Amino acid sequence: MSTLLSIRGLGKRFGGLTALNNVSFDVEAGRIVGVMGANGAGKTTLFALIAGNVRPTAGEIAFEGKPIVGLRPDQVCRLGVARTFQIVKPFPSLTVLENLRTGAMFGHAQFRREAEADVACMQVLEEVGLANVAHRPASSLTLSGQKRLEIARCVATGARLVLLDEVMAGLTPTEVAQMLETLRRLQTSRGLTLLVIEHVMRALMELCGRIVVLHHGELIAEGTPAQIGENEKVLSVYFGAHA
Repeated sequence: MSTLLSIRGLGKRFGGLTALNNVSFDVEAGRIVGVMGANGAGKTTLFALIAGNVRPTAGEIAFEGKPIVGLRPDQVCRLGVARTFQIVKPFPSLTVLENLRTGAMFGHAQFRREAEADVACMQVLEEVGLANVAHRPASSLTLSGQKRLEIARCVATGARLVLLDEVMAGLTPTEVAQMLETLRRLQTSRGLTLLVIEHVMRALMELCGRIVVLHHGELIAEGTPAQIGENEKVLSVYFGAHA
């Protein structure tokens, strides 16, 4: 497997607060990697740095071997990186299909004609289970539907790397199971690489082949779900167990 995303010595300070400190890890193409940590561990800051929403204080980020630090979010997206947000951010007055069309025409795929974009977008909506509501306003969707829309819009951009920020938060156990199935299907059918932040630990352990663990902005462990589940430092700082 080739390395799709490479992070080296990444750091971010907000005034006197260190959100991330000397974080380094790689994400191989076609893999699903989880990012685990308590609130305030630096997970969403990590996503913001990768996506270009925030500039790092230190360190390097490379996508497909090319440095991306300093690029705007739209430039990073056009390279093939897309992200969701903890709080869903659809264009509420647009239809579900129009939300995807925006991503398809201005993201990595860069469709030139609406008709071509819509064909591709409808295929994505079929895969995430939203084809039957394609022409409804995005604001009419349930929380589960809006989270699926966030994912679909990322996929519609033509992204190779999708950053998923708590897309299962607030969902029922049944909806979580359905979301896991959808993510696995998308990853397999489209060859996506997923970097996943999730507090639903069972889902994270089931979905990911590898997990990195952040604590107070530092990377304290990485490995398979089984290795993370047995890591004494992780058990101590994350679960409150005594190492």
